[in-house]
Amino acid sequence: MLENCISEVACGVRIKLHVHPGAKRNGISGFFGDSIKFDLQTPPVDGKANAALLKILAKMLKCSKSSIDLVSGESSRDKILEIRGFNKDSLIKILNDNTL
Repeated sequence: MLENCISEVACGVRIKLHVHPGAKRNGISGFFGDSIKFDLQTPPVDGKANAALLKILAKMLKCSKSSIDLVSGESSRDKILEIRGFNKDSLIKILNDNTL
């Protein structure tokens, strides 16, 4: 299923997420349609959930926050992120290891 949520682009990968703000814990909790469901404890107020999402993903992927860009979905639960410096296979392995 992860393969359907991740696509390779020139500088790295793009990943589709469905974010659930205000959850009990942070992390990947499954799938929502063709997206990875990502639970966030942070409420969706003033962009704090987006900032928390980038921080948590950067820590999970062991990369800098500046290598992750929010391509679309700033005010939506459905988001597309572009992550530089990864290929599809390496990202799938890391995400599999970090699924709740």
